[in-house]
Amino acid sequence: MTSGSPPGALSGLTVLDMTRVIAGPLGGQILGDLGAEVIKIERRGEGDDSRRVGPPWLRQPTETSSGESTYFLSVNRNKRSIAVDFATAAGQAIIRRLASAADILIENYRTGTLERYGLGYAALREINPRLIYCSITGFGQTGPYAERSGYDFLVQGMGGVMSVTGHADTEEGAGPLRVGIPVVDAFAGMNAVIGILAALEHRRKTGEGQQVDISLFESLAAALLNTSSSWLNAGVKLGRTGNDHPSAAPYGVFRASDGHIIIATFNDREFVRLANVLGHPEWLSDTRFMRNGDRVRNRPALKALIADIIRTKTRAEWVSILNDATVSAGPINDIEDMERDAQAIARNMFLTLSSDAFGDIRTVASPYRLSATPPAYRYPPPAVGEHNDEILAEAGYSETERAALRAAGVL
Repeated sequence: MTSGSPPGALSGLTVLDMTRVIAGPLGGQILGDLGAEVIKIERRGEGDDSRRVGPPWLRQPTETSSGESTYFLSVNRNKRSIAVDFATAAGQAIIRRLASAADILIENYRTGTLERYGLGYAALREINPRLIYCSITGFGQTGPYAERSGYDFLVQGMGGVMSVTGHADTEEGAGPLRVGIPVVDAFAGMNAVIGILAALEHRRKTGEGQQVDISLFESLAAALLNTSSSWLNAGVKLGRTGNDHPSAAPYGVFRASDGHIIIATFNDREFVRLANVLGHPEWLSDTRFMRNGDRVRNRPALKALIADIIRTKTRAEWVSILNDATVSAGPINDIEDMERDAQAIARNMFLTLSSDAFGDIRTVASPYRLSATPPAYRYPPPAVGEHNDEILAEAGYSETERAALRAAGVL
């Protein structure tokens, strides 16, 4: 863990993280990385659902233990965990007491769930008008789908991204394809943080908190960018184009002698440099390739010409040759390749956190590189309820009261 670091940009803020799986926990982790004190409120016994989403496992499940997944570890550093049964009156009282002194609460239960326990925004606002209450759901707090559950894969389909992901209908293996990471969850988690930061600025000006309503569905729609604009403004569906960009060429994957590289030329200037470095300046006067629109229309012919050249050298050779010529190019890496990548090493993109519960945990560093208030890594991902006693003691519960809560099964 980082020691001796300056206070984070969000130090002094307390966040209650009542989220599970990916989107909400990612939002909580970002706030924690930036200095906020994040208290993860988990279900007694089971904890966050993602703890059991495996394999792969950090700690294998046994007859007496549900194990610990690597999935959970990716979005839960810089948090302390308290495990509370909020179906009980005493559990609800604990959360209300914590909320009375908190700045931010993040939750991603199905719409209306926390209201049934007296833990919705309206109820908590009564005891803490300055509270910023961020709800992350599949489809938002209103509308005909408000009460539906929404997972990343489902929303990838409903939100349009799978309509432009996968091989074209004319190619082998055609059909809609899921993006291989939980991209919708990531968008929603980051949007939650953006909304919270905006609400913090509003509170600074007015003293008032508010509810932030983030949905996976809208987060993905907002990220469609050229795909949505193409339809909304030109009536054109971009469709699936595999590894080829629908509006630029050459912009795709090429096979070198020992693997694959990406060449990305997004304008005519880059194509001039590419044609020259590949030894074919005559392409620049070829009417099929002179302008980007020409190259998109004649993509198959251009790809075939470039492919014949690229297969003659290794990935490393081409990456060096092309970048030296100021042509955007790079290898297709897996995570093992990235771990050895010179840029990743130079930027300290991978780090190790030491955990009493789990041993050493490796994780990807925060991408937020702030010169005055850089992220700090104060806590590894916690075990379920690892910090019950210290969190409750800080909230004013005596040892006798904490023992009674444990005996009653609230903790």
